[in-house]
Amino acid sequence: MEILNNNAQKQIGQFVADDFRTAAVFVNYGIDFCCRGHRTVEEVCEKNGIDTNELLDRLDAVLNSKADQSIDYKSWPADLLIDYIEKKHHRYVEAKIPVLRQFLDKLCRVHGERHPELFKINELFTASAGELAAHMKKEELVLFPFVKKMVAATLSQNAIEAPHFGTVENPIEMMKHEHDNEGVRFREIAELTNNYNPPADACNTFRVAYAMLEEFEQDLHLHIHLENNILFPKAIKLEQQFD
Repeated sequence: MEILNNNAQKQIGQFVADDFRTAAVFVNYGIDFCCRGHRTVEEVCEKNGIDTNELLDRLDAVLNSKADQSIDYKSWPADLLIDYIEKKHHRYVEAKIPVLRQFLDKLCRVHGERHPELFKINELFTASAGELAAHMKKEELVLFPFVKKMVAATLSQNAIEAPHFGTVENPIEMMKHEHDNEGVRFREIAELTNNYNPPADACNTFRVAYAMLEEFEQDLHLHIHLENNILFPKAIKLEQQFD
């Protein structure tokens, strides 16, 4: 009983940081574990009218199942995690944006009259594409190199020069704020697309675009989770060693 109570007070982002397989449980309940991962299970259940014990039982079942396919991102050093985020998630975003924009433009031209929601979806995704491009550049040029520098300095036991942005928490807070904005934007896209379910009269392009948007959102959730709940706390902890 005490373990259940403790888990009810545990933040949902921490559940996913400890074992990413729990993400699927939160997704099934429509719970945002990445941008809004700071909320406790109890808070989320109360707000969404979910039975706390039922959700905890589902989480428990996942945690006690074999973890053969689960990747323990939490055990990775910060520099390895950065390389992975850049090569897997940043490259994914860069590759998918032009394709999705082309599909959404076409859908607006061909189906916009019958489905006016497509214009808003296109507008939201275009805004997201621009923001994400700038966001990733800031990470790649400012935040990530400094975190790697801290890792190298720790290994070599050298001192480190204070960065121009003061403390690492300053760019981290900015990145988290931008993550929140994308979370809000994609919640709106999900609502407008009826959770990525194309209408009955949808053509193949329509179906492919919605499937790609859903995949894009899922990748973004993992991407944000890796940064907010694993990489950023590691970076803050690293910096504290130099105080």
